Amino acid sequence: MAATKTLDDLFLDTLKDIYFAEKQILKALPKMARAAQSEEGKAGFLQHRDETQGQIERLEQVFELLGKPARGKTCEAIQGIISEGEEIIEEFKDSPALDAGLISSAQAVEHYEIARYGTLIEWANQLGLKDAVPLLQANLAEEEATDQKLTQLAKASANAKGKSKAA
Repeated sequence: MAATKTLDDLFLDTLKDIYFAEKQILKALPKMARAAQSEEGKAGFLQHRDETQGQIERLEQVFELLGKPARGKTCEAIQGIISEGEEIIEEFKDSPALDAGLISSAQAVEHYEIARYGTLIEWANQLGLKDAVPLLQANLAEEEATDQKLTQLAKASANAKGKSKAA
């Protein structure tokens, strides 16, 4: 009979999930930057790519604290969200609504990450993984800040621009 799974197992499983997700996001961000029409959007996606690299490094530190290899586990949720973003790039190419769609896709990613990091922080506290908490909190803070920047960009220009008819 299989051993009963514990919160420790769930924490490690979820850590592998977000590690995989961050690696996939790192690959997707340059594509989003190339697709973005506004300079602010391009710059924002590239800045977040750099932040994502730092987030991956912090996750690797958490794996190290656990004495486990940094390995991802396929995250179908993030693959689906990224796939939806690729559809928007394809379907709205040359459309005034493209940047609004890219921002929406990026926010879906951010909200997924925010949910995962919030959960991991709570579990790390529960499991007494005190050294992991600040690493996870740093990632969460960056994800929340990115989400806010995306909202500001959408409100400031992308949504209004998306309402206009293509020339």
